Amino acid sequence: MKKNVVVAIDGYSSCGKSTLAKALAKKLHFIYVDSGAMYRAVTLYFLRNQTDLHQHDLIIDALDHIDLNFHSRDYQSHILLNGEEVSEEIRQMPVSENVSKIASIKEIRQAMVKQQQKMGRSKNMVMDGRDIGTVVFPDAQVKLFMTADPKIRAERRYKELKAKGEEVSLEEIFENIAHRDYQDTTRQESPLIRAEDAIILDNTNLTETEQLDFAIENLKPYLV
Repeated sequence: MKKNVVVAIDGYSSCGKSTLAKALAKKLHFIYVDSGAMYRAVTLYFLRNQTDLHQHDLIIDALDHIDLNFHSRDYQSHILLNGEEVSEEIRQMPVSENVSKIASIKEIRQAMVKQQQKMGRSKNMVMDGRDIGTVVFPDAQVKLFMTADPKIRAERRYKELKAKGEEVSLEEIFENIAHRDYQDTTRQESPLIRAEDAIILDNTNLTETEQLDFAIENLKPYLV
């Protein structure tokens, strides 16, 4: 296998990007980096500290006080915010409702992209997000762009949150997904778009096994 293979997975929210990325990393013994978790952790910090997003100086100061680290157990990526494990809290609705807005801020994206590129310089890696194949790793050997029917995405997310004991409605989830899609695709800084050389993976009617097989098939040229 060639050295330093990067698999970039982009796509809409609740399309199962992280699920596929984790499965690929486990199958190939690659490093998995959840870029979305980084933006969610920053969002959590901003919410906790009630940072005024209209104050440029406050944003810069906040970024100077944010330390993010990943650790892995069984190919599951866990994120630490200033030494605190926040992997569960960043998936709750308050963060979901604000992450797209905060992730659209130029200074925040620049800081996160710099960290992400540093991670991928010398490792075989799978990274998922919104702009991995277009901004973070435009030269990635394999780029996948994931999509699915919004109703299916909302149902999947609803089941996931209910399983964790959260009191949410399917309508609330659907509206959140629609709002995030709009914010992600229309923001000025690194909007969600498909890279010209990205392979579309529509998993509306695919099982997790089927989407993994699809990805592996497209990775075969780089695994010899």
